[in-house]
Amino acid sequence: MSKTTSLFSALLCTLIWGTTFIAQDTGMDDIGPFTFNAVRFFVAFLTVAPLALIFEKKNFSKSIHKNRKRFTNLAILIGLSLFLGSAVQQVALLYTDVANAAFFTVFYVPMVPFIIFFIYKKPIHWSIWPSVFLCVMGGYLLTNFYSATVRIGDTLVIIGAFFWSTHIIFTGKIIEDYNLPLSIGAIQTLIVAFLSLIIGLLFEDFIWSNIVKEKFQILYAGILSGGLAFVLQIYAQKNISPAPSAIIFSLEGVFATIAAWILLSQVLDINNLFGCLFILLGVLFSQLAPIFKNN
Repeated sequence: MSKTTSLFSALLCTLIWGTTFIAQDTGMDDIGPFTFNAVRFFVAFLTVAPLALIFEKKNFSKSIHKNRKRFTNLAILIGLSLFLGSAVQQVALLYTDVANAAFFTVFYVPMVPFIIFFIYKKPIHWSIWPSVFLCVMGGYLLTNFYSATVRIGDTLVIIGAFFWSTHIIFTGKIIEDYNLPLSIGAIQTLIVAFLSLIIGLLFEDFIWSNIVKEKFQILYAGILSGGLAFVLQIYAQKNISPAPSAIIFSLEGVFATIAAWILLSQVLDINNLFGCLFILLGVLFSQLAPIFKNN
């Protein structure tokens, strides 16, 4: 897979994530956050698993044969990271609005290079830091956060951003050694669905008729976001390292704003437009600066 294809995969993935914020928020009118995630990610598993069986069944055993333990450990880590990130984000949407959630989720952008540097002692290209600054500033302007009140939900989103960071990092690690994006996608969604189901059954009312009422939000968040988008993320990270990937994924705030403008008729002011521009510049700078230096 070429880097151009990986970039396209990352952008399409981010577009889906950005528009899914609305489905996540409106999908909890009749059900709890863990019930929503359990059904959503089981739908995602049902979407990806048949494709994994068709296209990767022959290569699966051969690919993991050399180091089955490493594959299992990394698969569990990305599954747990995805579960914790999505769970905290989903619960946070009960206590904060989509704008604040979109802004604080962008905090995984600065977290990723810091975690990589301190855990793996891996040097980060200098272009990442100005790109991170542009993305965080863009997120600030994009969501009109300066006029909002910080709530418990915002704190939860920041905690969730940490788990999104570890998910990006561990995904980068597993795809380096195992070219099994569909299988990895199926495994992680099954882990999230199972863990969410346990908590949902313990602490929420798991009522089928209420779940059916949210079918459109669940199908969108499950098939497109939980299934297709997370597989696209894995494809994307095959040729893009975690820190630049996180910067590209921060475009979800831009897509979330555009979706709210189109679907909810929310007006974009000058600050929102500058926010979109800052994030776009941050993404472009993170990708182009290393190329120009090499040339």
